[in-house]
Amino acid sequence: MFNGMVRTIRDSVVGTYPSCHVSTRLEERKAKQRAMRQERRRKPDKPDDFVTYEDSGSDEETPQQQDEVLHTSYNLCDYLRSRESALQDRRSVNVEYTSRYVLTHDMLRETQINLGYINKVFCSKWLSNRQVVFGTKCNKLLVYDVNMRRVDAIPTLSNSRANHPEVQGGLHAIELSPSRSFLATGARNSSDIAVYRLPTLDPVCVGENGHRDLIMGMCWLDDQFLVSGSKDSRMALWRINEDHMEFPDGGEEACPTFATIHPLSVKEVRTAQRIRSLCFNTEFKEIAALSLNGYIHIFNAETFKQSLSRKLPNCQDNVSIAYHNDGLYAVGCRSYTILLDARTLQTIKKITSRYSGCGIRATSFEGNLLTVGTGLGMLLFYDIRAGKYLESSVNASRTVALKCSKGIVYPEDDLDGFQQVKYVPAIYTHCYDSTRMRLFAAGGPLPATLVGNYAGVWQ
Repeated sequence: MFNGMVRTIRDSVVGTYPSCHVSTRLEERKAKQRAMRQERRRKPDKPDDFVTYEDSGSDEETPQQQDEVLHTSYNLCDYLRSRESALQDRRSVNVEYTSRYVLTHDMLRETQINLGYINKVFCSKWLSNRQVVFGTKCNKLLVYDVNMRRVDAIPTLSNSRANHPEVQGGLHAIELSPSRSFLATGARNSSDIAVYRLPTLDPVCVGENGHRDLIMGMCWLDDQFLVSGSKDSRMALWRINEDHMEFPDGGEEACPTFATIHPLSVKEVRTAQRIRSLCFNTEFKEIAALSLNGYIHIFNAETFKQSLSRKLPNCQDNVSIAYHNDGLYAVGCRSYTILLDARTLQTIKKITSRYSGCGIRATSFEGNLLTVGTGLGMLLFYDIRAGKYLESSVNASRTVALKCSKGIVYPEDDLDGFQQVKYVPAIYTHCYDSTRMRLFAAGGPLPATLVGNYAGVWQ
């Protein structure tokens, strides 16, 4: 039942073998490998554009490899016994397995969150196993406690420019620093950044004079440097270091104070029209930016200089980008998701949606599982190793999809024009907690003129 979830390489006691040391396992392993190779050698009617191979194709294993295979147990009881007894066995847990298991066995159930009069949730991140933070189109920064089922508001930060006109367009990005010590999002003025200290969510600073329009995307390079992208087609580099900040006096009441910072560098992104999303390629030290005119732009993270831009093939309404550690970018478009080789930006695969009119609004990688939030109120799951959508273990005739509830639209009369087609919310954001067994999804009405929201926790 739990084969593949845990792995324990058991040490032998002098004169004995562990219970998993069964010589027939080697023959079964070779037979399985031969069957898999024969399956791959079969020529399909329509071959894939991109194929991965797990090994070199050789049946031969060294004696050391065979001995490790015989000493490796995938039994959950062996793992728990080894951990409880503090044995020196080498143990590992495949955290990706948990999300796959609960999804394929239809174990997740939705708990809808009542947000009241809130307009569209655009971004989210789990702060801990019980708290998730999210930002809305109406400039609200909210924290939901899963155990208490309570929503708390975090004050947004204002800038120091008293007579300067503010840009109000909502919070479109939330990012946690690699050490989870800082949270970055938009400020009260949507063209500024705001940084909070974790886990207390105390204000740290507001970043001014970086952008002239809405901030649409952010990514941390490390625990100090943050990059933001905006609808003004600019990218700004910020340094978040409290030792170099000047904090005003909080007065007698000792109110929380925050500093004001300015960007280290601001770059106009060439050939871009409105930056929509950012991600950081940790392997190549590159920043990938997605613009609404169908281009992907690459910046060198060490020099903060633009290295190239590439037009995406037939890409319309592209609003999200995600990076996978195997060197892949996933770009969500109007009718499909495309996988790009991070080295060449060549298209590897177009993942067509299984539902017509299903615009891709959010993408994320969790291991080898690509999770897609759609404009039809559904979450879809694509296995990039298998090259297909995740299949249900309960019903073999269908793929795994989480269908979200309706949410709220204000006022209800505004839905009159949508009665001919059943209204469903768009999923603008989703995120997994650290256990991979809970999934937060949120969004709201797809038409810009409709006011409403949807938020729910699948657990």
